[in-house]
Amino acid sequence: MTTDTTPLRGRICLVAGATRGAGRAIAVQLGAAGATVYVTGRTTRDRLSEVGRATETIEETAELVTAAGGEGIAVPTDHLEPGQVQALIERIDREQGRLDVLVNDVWGGEHLLSFGRKTWENDLTGGLRMLELGVRTHAITSHTALPLLIRHRGGLVVEVTDGTAEYNGTRFRENLFYDLAKNAPLRMAFGLGKELEEYGGTAVALTPGWLRSEQMLTAFGVTEENWRDALAETPDFAISESPVYVGRAVAALAADPDRHRWNGRSTSSAELAREYGFTDADGSRPDAWGFIIAGETEKPDAADYR
Repeated sequence: MTTDTTPLRGRICLVAGATRGAGRAIAVQLGAAGATVYVTGRTTRDRLSEVGRATETIEETAELVTAAGGEGIAVPTDHLEPGQVQALIERIDREQGRLDVLVNDVWGGEHLLSFGRKTWENDLTGGLRMLELGVRTHAITSHTALPLLIRHRGGLVVEVTDGTAEYNGTRFRENLFYDLAKNAPLRMAFGLGKELEEYGGTAVALTPGWLRSEQMLTAFGVTEENWRDALAETPDFAISESPVYVGRAVAALAADPDRHRWNGRSTSSAELAREYGFTDADGSRPDAWGFIIAGETEKPDAADYR
C-alpha cells in the first residue's frame, strides 16, 4: 500500500499570521503536504512589528515552506488594514484563481498580556489592542477572503485560538480582554460553519496546548533542543508541545476528505492527533488540556498525558 505524502498538492492556502509560533508551523506542515502557501505577517527582513522580534520573518517562513516540499509565498500584510488584506486576496486570485484553506492565526498580543489584575486595573489601551489583534484581524480577513474560498466547494477555515469551547465555556482566562480575544474565534468558527454549509465549506476552531513557541522558549531561557532544562523550575512544562504538533493537526484536517464532520466545532491538537494518528516532532502525543483539567483536582504525571 502506497501512502500519498503530498495530499495537498495543488491546494492553495493562506496562513494569516505566519511569522512565528503556530502560524509558522502550520504553514510549513501544509507545505510538507505539497500545498502552495501564502504566508503573511508584519515582521519582514526590512521591518519590525510591535512584537519586537527580528529573529523570525515571513520571508523565512516562506523559505521553510518551500524547503519542506511546498511553495511558500511571503506577502507582508497588516490584517488590521482592510486595504492591505484586499490587495492580498486580489493577488491570490490573480495568481491562483482559488483559495482552498484559510488559517486565521493572527495574534501578536503576548506583550500586552498580564494576569492577577482586575479588568479596571489593566491598561485599557493595551486591552483594546488585544481585541484588535485577536478579533478584528480575524473578522477583516474572513470577510475579505471568503468570497474567493467559496468559489470552489470544500473550502476549509481554521480559527486558531487558545482553549476549546468546552474548556473556555466554564473557565475564566484570568484577563477579561484576553478571554474575549480567545473566545471570539470559537464563535467565529461556529458562525462561519453555519454560513459555509451551503457551499460545502468547513470552519473549525483549533487550539494548541502549552505551545513551545519561539517567544515561550525565550521566556524560559531555553531552546527547542534543551527545553527540558526548564522543568527543574517549572515541572508542568513537561506537557508542552512543539508548534509542529498543531501544524500537523491542520495539515491532517485539510487532507481529510471527510473533514466536514468537524464543521462548526472546536478541537485541539491532541484530539486531532488521536483522530488522525500523527505525533509531535519527538514522537509523543501530548494532551495538555487533559493534563490541565486533571490538575484541577489532582497532581497528574505529565508522562501519563504524552
